[in-house]
Amino acid sequence: MNLTQEQRDQVVAEAGKFATNLHLSSDQKEKLQNAFTDARSKVGDYLKDHPNITKGDIAKQVASHRDQIRQRVVNFLTPEQLKMWDAEVAKAKDFLGQNMSS
Repeated sequence: MNLTQEQRDQVVAEAGKFATNLHLSSDQKEKLQNAFTDARSKVGDYLKDHPNITKGDIAKQVASHRDQIRQRVVNFLTPEQLKMWDAEVAKAKDFLGQNMSS
């Protein structure tokens, strides 16, 4: 799925929040934004293929993508950044969820 400009802006904004809070290098910022873009695209494809999906089902689908993003970030975050990542993800539960269904 190609992201709309609004969706790309959301990805950049959310990645920026994480980058600031985790003190990421430029390379890490780019990798994180790519991971978010990929995950957001997958969620968008799922929503497109399942137009009548419930919010509960969206939450389940989103959780699986969060796990995939975490698997990707493990490859480039330090152990300390990974701890902060987990804390930030807990705060940003809406990023790939209900707010993205529109």
